[in-house]
Amino acid sequence: MVLTRFEKTRLISARALQLSFGAPALLKVDKEDTCYNIAKKELDKKVLPLSVLRQYPNGIIEIIDF
Repeated sequence: MVLTRFEKTRLISARALQLSFGAPALLKVDKEDTCYNIAKKELDKKVLPLSVLRQYPNGIIEIIDF
């Protein structure tokens, strides 16, 4: 399933916040990488420990895991 730009932004920002509070990175990173860049790399590699919950008007709920 393809994520919308809003879902991608929300996932990256939530993960970047976690990283800024001291959460360990799930990939090998360089010292000059920012929290945003690390979160974006994790999203690209699909190793984020987050899920997206989509609820459609007809009542269908879709869960997207990484």
